[in-house]
Amino acid sequence: MRALDPAFEAHLKSGATTLATCWRVTRKDGAVFGFTDHDRPLTVAGETYEPQSGAHGAALAETADLAVDNSEIVGLLSSARLPSEALAAGRFDGAAVEIWRVNWSNTDERVLLKRGVIGEVARDGARFTAEIRGLAHLLDQTAGRAYQRHCDARLGDARCGVDLDQPAFRAEGVATAVRDESRFAASGLDGFADGWFVHGRLDWTGGANAGTASHVKAHAGADLSLWLPPGAGLAPGDAFVVFAGCDKAFATCRAKFSNAVNFRGFHLMPGNDFAASYPRAGERNDGGRRR
Repeated sequence: MRALDPAFEAHLKSGATTLATCWRVTRKDGAVFGFTDHDRPLTVAGETYEPQSGAHGAALAETADLAVDNSEIVGLLSSARLPSEALAAGRFDGAAVEIWRVNWSNTDERVLLKRGVIGEVARDGARFTAEIRGLAHLLDQTAGRAYQRHCDARLGDARCGVDLDQPAFRAEGVATAVRDESRFAASGLDGFADGWFVHGRLDWTGGANAGTASHVKAHAGADLSLWLPPGAGLAPGDAFVVFAGCDKAFATCRAKFSNAVNFRGFHLMPGNDFAASYPRAGERNDGGRRR
């Protein structure tokens, strides 16, 4: 049960309320955005909540168990406060959200309804829908390690140990020609074998996408294909740094990165055929063969 400020509680019981919903969105980079379904800007705790986005919220889903509680923010894109490029680039993914119920005639009277994080963000023309996931969604994520054949480390992290700043594992270049929305030709890739950057990360350092990252789907010669088009599109002259990719297989770890000692998978684990096998007369089932 929520504890309400006495003045706010009295307002709710008055029978003539002046209420608005406010959403406080804090991105991972620390930028804070405020939106409200009221028809004018509201100042709450020194922060301005803008109505221009036309935002409104779907009904809050609240449960007493550990099921994930979901809601949505639906509104119109505002070039000043909610640029479409930032949404498309994923800069609002994982942002923390607070949902407040506020007395717009006296914003000191308010109550926090819910905390959550932004999940999927979808666009339809000038309209956007941002899913708000309750904090219980964190319990759905895998914790610890999984027993699997492939490596579960992230290439270049402390568990992996590969130094991606080595010249053999990185390249700097610029887009020289755009093939389509997710494929382009680039400089700086000479000397690298085809496929070297497949599964790798590409950090944009110049152009409209600067500060965002993409992931490489295919690499052949001077051409790179991305899994998803960059949020601001591709243009000749866009600068980037691209890093070698890893498919998480033991053979790749050993041959490409000389890093077998740090492999974080279980490449000798029995396959399905072995697990389903059974003793038969005349065959070798003495435990001497692991695969």
